[in-house]
Amino acid sequence: MPQPTTRARRTGHPGYSETLPRQPESAEDGALVVSELVANAVQHARRDSIRVVVERPGTARVRIGVVDFSKTPPVRKAPGPEDEGGRGLALVTELAEGWGSEPLPWGKRVWAELHGKEDG
Repeated sequence: MPQPTTRARRTGHPGYSETLPRQPESAEDGALVVSELVANAVQHARRDSIRVVVERPGTARVRIGVVDFSKTPPVRKAPGPEDEGGRGLALVTELAEGWGSEPLPWGKRVWAELHGKEDG
């Protein structure tokens, strides 16, 4: 089975790309985290647009942020077994090394950080 290959530049934006085998197991934690953060912003934001930002604060760290125009911070819920929603931030908590919310003058940024293996 082909191994994933990662290309990361020391500087630049976005500075990260990865080639994966074409198979279901290639779904990445990062893609799931982006999906959940975007879904929350779509549900709770007040305007027609959101912004997704991917930063690389370290050689083995990726920070995914979603900016929206709502000032209400996200709240992790404890959904019941019959509830269709409310599990997004629980999933982010499991997949990410950490997550949080930062207030902005016009809304907020919800971010999650993923850690990989150090180069070398």
